[in-house]
Amino acid sequence: MNILVCIKQVPDMALRFTANSSGTWFDETGLVFRMNDCDEYAVEEAVRLKEQLGGTPEVSALSIGSARVVETIRKALAMGCDRGVHIDDPSVSARDPWQIASMIAGYAMSRHYDLIFTGMQSEDRGSAQVGVLVAERMGISCVTGMIGFGWNDGTVTVERELEGGKRGMTKLTAPALLTCQQGLNTPRYPTLPNIMKSKKKEISVLRAEESGLDNPLSSVAGFRLHERKSVGLVLQGEAGDMAARVVDLLDSRTTVLRQGGLL
Repeated sequence: MNILVCIKQVPDMALRFTANSSGTWFDETGLVFRMNDCDEYAVEEAVRLKEQLGGTPEVSALSIGSARVVETIRKALAMGCDRGVHIDDPSVSARDPWQIASMIAGYAMSRHYDLIFTGMQSEDRGSAQVGVLVAERMGISCVTGMIGFGWNDGTVTVERELEGGKRGMTKLTAPALLTCQQGLNTPRYPTLPNIMKSKKKEISVLRAEESGLDNPLSSVAGFRLHERKSVGLVLQGEAGDMAARVVDLLDSRTTVLRQGGLL
C-alpha cells in the first residue's frame, strides 16, 4: 500500500505582511515559515493509518517550493513519513491552483497511490481547490473537509462536518483523495530521536517541468493589506456616565438612534 501526503510551507500568519514589488503577493523577506495547519492533520492521519496497518504502507510527503521547503518535508518525516518528495519550484507563489494540481498529479499518476491526503486549504491563499483538482486530473474519488476516517480492506469511511452542526458519512473505495481539516485528529510533536532519524531519510528532488507543470487558468490581479477604517474606543468610569457617553456616540456617529428612542 502506498500513501501520499501533500504539504505546503506557509508563513507564520501572526507576522506583519507587506506587498511585494509587483503587488501580486506578499514580500517573503524576513518571514518565518512553517507547515500549513491543515496539512499537519493530513500527515498525522496518514501516519496513524500506517501504524494501524503494522507499518507496512509507505508514506511519502510531497511539497512544492524553493529549497527552504525541505525543512517542512523534514518535519513530516520526523512525524513518521518514510520518504520525501521536493518539487523544486522557486516560482510557486505565482502558480495558480490548477498548476499546483498539475505538478502533484503529474508526479502521482504513475506511482499508483492508494490514498492521497491533503489539507483542506492553505492559510496563505485559502483557495481550497488543489486537492479536488488533483483528484479530477487523476480521475479518482475525492471527499473534502474530512473530520473522521476509517479504513477497512480498501474501503474508506469518511465523516464530514456539514452546515448546522450536522455530520455526513461517506464510503468510497481506493484510490481516493481526502482533504483534512481541524477536528480530524491531534497532530503529534516530533520527538528528538525521530528528528534525528528524519535527517537520514530520502528526499527526491524534481524540477517543476519534470512533474507535468501545466499552463495557468487564472492569475493574481493584486495583493494588498486590509485597511483599518476606524479604531476602537475604550470607555472608563461609572456605569451611568459610560451609558450616557454610549448614547451620545450612537447619536453623533451612527443612525442607530431616532427621535423618541431606539429603532
